[in-house]
Amino acid sequence: MIEKYIDILKNLGLRMHFGEGLATGMAETLAALTLLALSVGLYYLVTFVLKKTVYRLIQRTTTKYDDLLIKNKVLAYLCLLVPAILISSYLPQVLPSYPSTVRFLLRCDTVFEIVVAALVVNSILNTSQDFYNSFEMSKAKPLSGVIQVAKIILFVLCGLVIIAFIMGTSLKNILISLGTASAVLMLVFQDTIKGFVGSIQLSGYDMVRIGDWIVMGPADGVVQEINLTTVKVQNWDNTITTIPTYNMVSNPFTNWRGMSDSEGRRIARSINIDVNSIRYCTPEMLEKYKHYDLVKDYITQREAEIGQYNAEHHVDTSEIVNGRQQTNIGIFRAYIKAYIDNNPKLNHELTTMVRQLQPTEFGVPLQIYAFSADKQWTHYEAIQSDIFDHILAAAPMFDLKIFQKKV
Repeated sequence: MIEKYIDILKNLGLRMHFGEGLATGMAETLAALTLLALSVGLYYLVTFVLKKTVYRLIQRTTTKYDDLLIKNKVLAYLCLLVPAILISSYLPQVLPSYPSTVRFLLRCDTVFEIVVAALVVNSILNTSQDFYNSFEMSKAKPLSGVIQVAKIILFVLCGLVIIAFIMGTSLKNILISLGTASAVLMLVFQDTIKGFVGSIQLSGYDMVRIGDWIVMGPADGVVQEINLTTVKVQNWDNTITTIPTYNMVSNPFTNWRGMSDSEGRRIARSINIDVNSIRYCTPEMLEKYKHYDLVKDYITQREAEIGQYNAEHHVDTSEIVNGRQQTNIGIFRAYIKAYIDNNPKLNHELTTMVRQLQPTEFGVPLQIYAFSADKQWTHYEAIQSDIFDHILAAAPMFDLKIFQKKV
């Protein structure tokens, strides 16, 4: 059929009084252009049929995994092989008078097929990564770094295969030749190599996952992506910070995952009591404090214990410094403890305490140590603020003053 088509074109040229050679060249050139047009037309026909049949079937299925084939253009790249195979099959018959041209065009066609094959494999890798990322375990064990290394190897091999094919030698000889340039390659790809090793360590030791909140230098936010060379972090103000992967292995950083996975978010904040406002309680002060529901039982119990102790030890209570006495800061500390023990927004299965820290030039710190049951940042801050709003307002009720530096 091809020969008949070329003969028809050749005879047409002869009728137009072209010479034998010119008529033959014109006929074979037109036949080659026809083959090219048919190949392109066949590509669009196959693509159209796929969109009307396979694509629609994929979109109608309940599973979303097969949609990844369309998203990553696996089938679209496979369609590119159709015209390439058609041209390589019929080009020698179309241009029989130009063997050198055929050899050159067939080499170009083969290079095109190698590139398309690499693109198909690359799309399959992208599809595999998207499929893996659809599972929850991908956050703990991301494969981005491994996939990127596989892509680098793929396209390097693709380039080497093309070079070997064009030079007419084997891939083995090309690889041997590259062995002498390994030092240069190591220098060029040192960041990639270190990033690959770093990503394996991050994943293997479970140091960071996608979705973790980390703090490292300017980065203070949620990990969005872990790839071969960088870790992308979306900061709390929605800015993006990228950190070299190997830096996260060699430098310290804070990961808040432990807090997120625990049963509560820690509150450890202090208020400073003015030392000059701390005193022993007089009977009048104790009577006033007994009107506060959270400490009335505590005061009564402590009075009984102290009275018994002083009586047993024959303490001279005419001097208030003798024996044991209650102080306004001690009662206030008991009040705060009772207050946080009755706070329903705290996790009372975890440690809850009120302790006095080392006095400083800013007064005596009273630290509240507890855990918020709600770990969400905005809710946690609101719970913490509510607690300290109450404590700061309640301090004067116990004749205490909050230290405030005078300017």
